[in-house]
Amino acid sequence: MEVISSSSSSFFISPRNNLCFAPNPKVVRLNSVIVSSVNPRLSNGLTCVSVSASDRLAAFNHKEIGEDRSLFWLVKRLNKRFAFHHVVLFRGNGRLLTKLRKHTVSFKKLVKSSEKFKDVFPDFFVRVALGMMLCMAIAVPVSKSPSWALTEENLLFLEAWRTIDRAYVDKSFNGQSWFRYRENALRNEPMNNREQTYAAIKKMLATLDDPFTRFLEPDKFKSLRSGTQGALTGVGLSIGYPTGNDGAVSGIMVISASPGGPASRAVISPGDLILAIDDTSTETMDIYDAAERLQGPEGSEVQLKIRSGSDIKQLSLTRENISINPVKSRVCETPGLGKAASKIGYIKLTSFNQNASAAVKEAIETLRRENVEGFVLDLRNNSGGLFPEGIEIAKIWLDKGVIVYICDSRGVRDIYDTDGTNAIAPSEPLAVLVNKGTASASEILAGALKDNKRAVLLGEPTFGKGKIQSVFEMSDGSGLAVTVARYETPDHIDINKVGIIPDHPLPALFPKDDDDFCGCIGDPASGCFLNRVGLFSR
Repeated sequence: MEVISSSSSSFFISPRNNLCFAPNPKVVRLNSVIVSSVNPRLSNGLTCVSVSASDRLAAFNHKEIGEDRSLFWLVKRLNKRFAFHHVVLFRGNGRLLTKLRKHTVSFKKLVKSSEKFKDVFPDFFVRVALGMMLCMAIAVPVSKSPSWALTEENLLFLEAWRTIDRAYVDKSFNGQSWFRYRENALRNEPMNNREQTYAAIKKMLATLDDPFTRFLEPDKFKSLRSGTQGALTGVGLSIGYPTGNDGAVSGIMVISASPGGPASRAVISPGDLILAIDDTSTETMDIYDAAERLQGPEGSEVQLKIRSGSDIKQLSLTRENISINPVKSRVCETPGLGKAASKIGYIKLTSFNQNASAAVKEAIETLRRENVEGFVLDLRNNSGGLFPEGIEIAKIWLDKGVIVYICDSRGVRDIYDTDGTNAIAPSEPLAVLVNKGTASASEILAGALKDNKRAVLLGEPTFGKGKIQSVFEMSDGSGLAVTVARYETPDHIDINKVGIIPDHPLPALFPKDDDDFCGCIGDPASGCFLNRVGLFSR
């Protein structure tokens, strides 16, 4: 066995024709060798590459260049081998490739200047320096990607991992190495069937500590899509997580109840907490699981345990086919000042499904034919829905301006604005009604109209959901709901867990039911009366 060493490292030819590098030198001697194929093995600080018998013969024939130059010749040959083989060995890790290319350039420069070093320094020190650099280059950590063939289950897991890697808002991934998690999961998580793979994906998402980024099995994904398309069978509840910052509140919060639905008739209100569904506690339940439990066949029953303020009540609700017509409208007359009564167009927008923007446009045109002089847009108990629909409805009311800023961990990454091309009603007086059930896309719309001075907001602070989720369909029909961004209003206000603050409160007795709205703005004797000036003045 032939060895060269320095005070910190050594490399040698082992009895099995391997060129090895070790941290503990004992002998100072090296004859010429040549490396034919690079096949590194790392173990306890020792790195070896294979050396064939033919290469040993070539090395002996090469002695004509002189023993003191043989080390430089070895470095040059090894450098060429790495330059060829690193594409295969390290192609899964871009950072390792970058490091190895740097070493390659260093070796080339070193070989070219070998004669100069030889003239200045003793041979021994030159050999030691080269040995140390060679050890450092070979000791670049090798990616330990799984060498086994990936199964169909592994590929589904990787599909989910890649979706999060590309789309998730926090590129620190909650302070963890996302690449290392992938490698460890493929080695250690059981993925022998679809159920185990789903469990592995859920475990991966749990490390992000984001309640809105969730995995949806195929049936849950199908249910979610049906809800945004305009109809579902259930009790008519929009739900979310409690917004308390102290972490003391648990369960599922009611954001809104669909007007006329089973939950609305049972007087379930925004802010109420669902403590249990069919005797199953919601303390650790996610909203997608809760939504699935609330839905079911038409005519079936579901038992709910509800906390409303300090009261706890048990309710039995019968599921119905909830047709989500997102818009209701009517004409309300207000008292005139020494002349005929004026007319106000009232529009109740209950959700942002795929029909919402078209329905709002239709309502505006219908009310205009009744010669209304202004509009009231009621977003109370509207829990949101499709983000693009919120943007399109904002464009209906704005002649120009920013609608929303989309931000990630590094700041603003996108801006949604309008130039007035799609404006239908950019000038008539507009009031917007909001409450704590106004959430998500509703808050984007309300914030855009307020900050652009297009509308007066009345009511109470909104829910405060300042993050945006996108839903991605997986190859097996499952889905991923992923937090892709946070947003800021046109005035760069982050409303997450704070909400949008209205310009004025509504009278205490102001009705939530749209059927009673006209009475509150048309009858001065009503306890909820709000005159035209109160509606449209800041």
